[in-house]
Amino acid sequence: MPVHFLDKIFSPKRIAVIGASDKRSKVGYSVLQNLIGTGYDGVVYPVNNKRESVQGVHAYPSIAALPHVPDLVIVCTPAASVLDLVHQCGRAGVGGMIILSAGFKEAGEAGRSLEDQIREAKSEYNLRIIGPNCLGVIAPHRKLNASFAASMPRPGSVALISQSGALCTAILDWAEKEGIGFSHFVSIGNMVDVGVADLIDYFANDLHTKSMILYVESITEARSFMSAARAFTRTNPIVAFKSGRFTESAKAASSHTGAMAGADDVYDAAFKRAGIERAFEIDELFDTAELLARYAPPRGPRLAIVTNAGGPGVIATDALIARGGVLAKLSDEVIQKLDSHLPAYWSKENPVDILGDATADRFTKTLRPILSDQQVDAVLVVLTPQAMTDPTAIARAVVTVAQGSIKPVLAVWMGGAMIEEGERILNAGGVATYPRPEHAVRAFMHLAAYGQNRKLLYETPQEMPIIFPARSHNLNHSKSSSISRLSEDWKPPLTNLISRFLRRRSKQGQRILSEADSKSILKRYGIPTTRTLIASSPRHAVRHANEVGYPVVLKVFSHDITHKTDVGGVMLNLLHDDDVKRGYAEIIANAKRLAPEAKVAGVTVQPMFKRGHGVELILGTKQDPTFGSVIMIGTGGTAAECFGDRVLELPPLNERLTWRMLESLKSWPLLQGYRGRPGVDMNQLIQTIIRFSYLVAESPEIKEFDINPLVATENGIMALDARAVIDDDAASRSLRQYSHLAIRPYPEQYIRDAQLKDGRSIQLRPIRPEDEPMWQAMAAACSDESIHSRFRLLVRNPSHSIASRFCFIDYDREMAIVAEIEEHGERKIIGIGRLVTDSDHEKAEYAILVADQWQNQKLGSQLTNYCVEIGQSWGLKRIVAETDWDNRRMLMTLKKAGFEVTERSEGIVYLQRTLQPAKSADSEEGVSARPVAK
Repeated sequence: MPVHFLDKIFSPKRIAVIGASDKRSKVGYSVLQNLIGTGYDGVVYPVNNKRESVQGVHAYPSIAALPHVPDLVIVCTPAASVLDLVHQCGRAGVGGMIILSAGFKEAGEAGRSLEDQIREAKSEYNLRIIGPNCLGVIAPHRKLNASFAASMPRPGSVALISQSGALCTAILDWAEKEGIGFSHFVSIGNMVDVGVADLIDYFANDLHTKSMILYVESITEARSFMSAARAFTRTNPIVAFKSGRFTESAKAASSHTGAMAGADDVYDAAFKRAGIERAFEIDELFDTAELLARYAPPRGPRLAIVTNAGGPGVIATDALIARGGVLAKLSDEVIQKLDSHLPAYWSKENPVDILGDATADRFTKTLRPILSDQQVDAVLVVLTPQAMTDPTAIARAVVTVAQGSIKPVLAVWMGGAMIEEGERILNAGGVATYPRPEHAVRAFMHLAAYGQNRKLLYETPQEMPIIFPARSHNLNHSKSSSISRLSEDWKPPLTNLISRFLRRRSKQGQRILSEADSKSILKRYGIPTTRTLIASSPRHAVRHANEVGYPVVLKVFSHDITHKTDVGGVMLNLLHDDDVKRGYAEIIANAKRLAPEAKVAGVTVQPMFKRGHGVELILGTKQDPTFGSVIMIGTGGTAAECFGDRVLELPPLNERLTWRMLESLKSWPLLQGYRGRPGVDMNQLIQTIIRFSYLVAESPEIKEFDINPLVATENGIMALDARAVIDDDAASRSLRQYSHLAIRPYPEQYIRDAQLKDGRSIQLRPIRPEDEPMWQAMAAACSDESIHSRFRLLVRNPSHSIASRFCFIDYDREMAIVAEIEEHGERKIIGIGRLVTDSDHEKAEYAILVADQWQNQKLGSQLTNYCVEIGQSWGLKRIVAETDWDNRRMLMTLKKAGFEVTERSEGIVYLQRTLQPAKSADSEEGVSARPVAK
């Protein structure tokens, strides 16, 4: 349901409190007291069928008896009454409910059933619900305290969303002491309706909210969460704390990947991909919240430290370096300025030790030039109380300097009673204050890391065309030529072929695929594998060995054995027939002795791969119950679990994301080349991982898949062993495409061929991050008039940060269709039509840019009509656009596409196209409906 309906909860004009009470011990007392006692200027209706008035306010016996329909109803009555109240509110036309009552899924099966009934009941009405089992919501800027919390925080710019009501009360108490303000404060409880993603989207459109803090125990609707978080973190930071990191009851996995990729690792990968900075301790969350409330994120990790004592400066430096920060190198000019007024024995570098007798004036004269240094991103002031120190006066001086700077200023006032007044002054003056240097550095690095991670997420990937083998009806034997993955001739996609194969194996009862079958799938995606033949007897093994050529490798062939080496099931470098016969017998004997319950069908015979200086890696995937498929890369071989050198990422992957994964491995130096050993073929390794990402994205039936080892050498890549596990549930039913992914992949179904007016061929397709260089070139070739008409400003040479916003898009929320042409062997983007939807996916804004050279070719009309077609298939209700009143060409294009003028204002014309739902609203074939997260 649209998130703008949440206005009824966060900006209500009339509120009813069901269960309002005169008894101080009741929740209904605290809620009513908070509403009428904190300056809320709306109407409050107590609802209590046993009293004429509550807390001196006229009461009503029921919702139906109220003189006006309330926007918001707050429920403080027992759980058993809630289902009927939901129906009463829905029938009355109430827009929002906050259910504070406990006794639902947290209380057992009966409570869970009641919660399910409430979820089903509310679906009948245009009603949004927060809770049940929550503390409530607070909107300080509206003076709205719709909770039973003991205090109202001051207005601020941080929105807090928490699944724990108890933590909310602790944060409120801390915030009051520290003078921290919030834009919104929400305890979401059991999330029967409104979830984290809804609130992120809602607060993204709130003018007061500049950052966000999340306390989450679990995430539902992963794709919605990822989409909302990625949209918010493009411009503003989110810091999250995830509790419940370790699962004691995890089921045994059938693969290395399943065993190595824990649920918390997946959350960590998801947060990073969404641009969310994660805190691992509650005091980290508090410390970071304080800095978020005071400052925008710094430009980088370069910190200057100013102190009146050397020891704390060293402690701060250690903490900074340990967390990957940078000790800012002060410019020569700043050093000279400091030399002019500091004592002769000051430190002469960063940390800037201005000695124990430093006065408020000395701090002021030190801080101002340092804050002006372009090589400094933030300043940490550390004070220890000494005989000559006046912590209170110095605090006033720091506040004065900090209020005149846009760079973050952090303060550490170390001590007890002597520094209390100084701390109070710093907090009141808007300076983030901490008890110890480590706390301040940790908070600073969270914000600095957010800025750096945001840059990395929007690095332009190298264009890496991936070529896949052509389709064939025979999965195991394809010798067809290769064609482009994006070719229109390549239909249906590989996913149909692989899906049929996996479903067939599942019906045959093969939950775990054989090595041969697993390698056949890899070969279909162009991943090199060793040839694998199955032998059911020593004679067959010898025949296969002569066929593939000596030396050979024998491996036990059994669907029941996951780790072959653990049961003596691998024999390497066998040189002749007698070796093969002995190896076969030994493998069968070992399996019977060490895995007596396993069904052994024989062995596989493969040529011995000469790996030389190759690096053994493991590449795998598993399906997480929350975020769907995840991809893992790490140090492989028999000791993969032992070393724990691995990194997880959510598909789809591109060249930059894959490179970052590899860089984060401890084995990265080996991949690059180490102590005379050659580096591996990075281009081929990255291509292989991206190919695997395609396989994962297109195969919801795959529950787990290992390639171990994947050997990377200076000459190429080879998968020596592979093992896939089928998700029987997925294989037995029809799934929506990409429902197993938390991030929508590149929508290839929107690629189509077209022609310009003069007959030249073009391709219309969704934009890709790799298109940034072509996007930049098109923008540079446009006239000032064209640029101004599109962007309302001049961006003659747009920066990477600007260009990335147009090329890195979330295909769940936005679509940019580019027109690409090839001239003289050079590919060019010559026009772009863009749809940007609201978070409710009901309305989209449309804009278009056609390069000057390619105007008058009916390109604008083609792009516009196609984007309207896509918007209609998404189920949008309307598309809006705007242009200058004198831009006749654009007005004509939009009107021909069915847009109508709705308003004229100050030289701008506003237009709208109303859409009818597409007949095939759930289809993903051709121009299809927007994918829905499962």
